[in-house]
Amino acid sequence: MDATGLKAMQAPLKEAYREDASSALVTLRAKGSIDDQSIACKVETGRALAVAGLHPATGGSGLELCSGDMLLEALVACAGVTLKAVATALEFKLGAATVEAEGDLDFRGTLGVAKDAPVGFRAIRLNFNLDSDEPQERVDTLLKLTERYCVVFQTINARPELTVSARR
Repeated sequence: MDATGLKAMQAPLKEAYREDASSALVTLRAKGSIDDQSIACKVETGRALAVAGLHPATGGSGLELCSGDMLLEALVACAGVTLKAVATALEFKLGAATVEAEGDLDFRGTLGVAKDAPVGFRAIRLNFNLDSDEPQERVDTLLKLTERYCVVFQTINARPELTVSARR
């Protein structure tokens, strides 16, 4: 898809959202069921069933998906799609590109071994490897806009309001 095609596809959506802001509000959902045989959760992805379990550093077998890995994978996927959409809109000459995310965890926090150890990632690093002859100024713009419009990046960065509830 080129910039013209992308803009043509998005133009009616942008116009509708300008006219009625409420039409832009969408609730995304994820659903999983707790496995009754092991410490795992079966997550419906819309395309397949993903089974998440404990990371080996917390006693898991390594056979199930780690939720931390899934978070990084979601970041890579979102950042990659956003980068490609922004590059297309900017008519940025981009050859091959890869996206990598890595994060540091201290599993003492997760296992309750040390109260001063955080539960969750201490740091996350997102890196793009770009095959492009574009000037650095355009690369900087590409990255700035990718960061601005990547839903997963902004969600992690801005910390949304979270609520937890249980139904019986």
